[in-house]
Amino acid sequence: MTHMAIENIKMPQLGESVTEGTITAWLVQPGDHVEQYDPIAEVLTDKVTAEIPSSFTGTIKEILVEADVTVPVGEVICTMETAGEATTPAPKAETEKAAPTPEPVVEAKAAPAAPVAAPAAPVAAPTGDRARYSPVVLRLSQETGIDLTQVTGTGKGGRITRKDVLGFTPSAAPAPEQTSVVSETPAPSVAPTASASTPTPTVAAGDVTVPVTPIRKAIAKHMVQSSLEIPHAWVMVEVDATELVNYRNSIKDEFKAKEGFSISYFAFFVKAVAQALKKYPELNSTWTGESIIQRHDINLSIAVATDDALFVPVVRNADEKTVKGIGKEIADLAGKVRTGKLTSKEMDGGTFTVNSTGSFGSVQSMGIINHPQAAILQVESIVKRPVVKDGMIAVRDMVNLCLSIDHRVLDGLVAGRFLQEVKNNVEAINSKSTSVY
Repeated sequence: MTHMAIENIKMPQLGESVTEGTITAWLVQPGDHVEQYDPIAEVLTDKVTAEIPSSFTGTIKEILVEADVTVPVGEVICTMETAGEATTPAPKAETEKAAPTPEPVVEAKAAPAAPVAAPAAPVAAPTGDRARYSPVVLRLSQETGIDLTQVTGTGKGGRITRKDVLGFTPSAAPAPEQTSVVSETPAPSVAPTASASTPTPTVAAGDVTVPVTPIRKAIAKHMVQSSLEIPHAWVMVEVDATELVNYRNSIKDEFKAKEGFSISYFAFFVKAVAQALKKYPELNSTWTGESIIQRHDINLSIAVATDDALFVPVVRNADEKTVKGIGKEIADLAGKVRTGKLTSKEMDGGTFTVNSTGSFGSVQSMGIINHPQAAILQVESIVKRPVVKDGMIAVRDMVNLCLSIDHRVLDGLVAGRFLQEVKNNVEAINSKSTSVY
């Protein structure tokens, strides 16, 4: 006899370093029938949008995470009703069978770990059923000390949402009645969230308030993590790129006619960096706390900016590619970024980042390291400057290379030697001995 079973669908890990994701849109609603592998939601993770496929064939029972809410990998985001034995072992990948309770939610009176007491019948619930809170809401209440019985839910069916908790003002709530459960440790006083304790800036007439998009939130979080965790140090060298400019100018028209895309200066710099990393693998590393992992593959993350976001697709095994091969891959990846076709897989596995800050006119900058890498190189604008060469003043095409390093992994000596190697590689490029093929 066939039984109906309840399956939990969890936030999948859509990349090797991904720890959480933001549901940007649900593609299904409760009651919808879906086939296995059908997309059920769009998720923003690691600065790229992907679709979550269903791991089962069945009917959507309950959506547990609202759009624009960030949840950790492995957290249940929705439940499905499927045909099958309830005792069938759950698949290990990304989904899991539900617990014996038919609805996989955290119930108020089954939360002994909460620092505040939670009665069985919250006053905010619009029905007489026991209150059910999503894991995100329960975790927020535990972190802030907010009594969820005092929060009015604005979600479907009166469910309390993450926004309800973050926007809750204790002084506006009535005094709670005696609770039915008392924790062993004294309940902490309600600690205001960072948003509550920081005065909100005044918006004056004529000011424009721009909502923070999920992708901007992801970038902000990544940058804060990098700046807080990594002790940055910075060093710069000047490079004479005159011969590179002359060589590129001599081949660019013929190259574009033959290959169908323009050969950029940046491709030459990426090749020079890849060659230097082979000689100085210390720069191609990751700090783990207990050890330093020197990566075998040289996979260069390439920073590509759009009007409102920054992406870092990866040129894999860059040391094994020609300048032409690197240039084509950069052009292809940049095209995917600007058309929204870049996948999370194409952003995974980077070991060192190269950023073309010169593309918008910068001549000197300090990059924030792309965590968990150990360094980032900023390639600045190539500018004609008067310099002393062979005891005489000459006009040369000069470029600054600015390197930020993780000082836990690297010291100035090896960083300086690495930069000198990149400098030598660039200055060795000329029309007599260099080929893009």
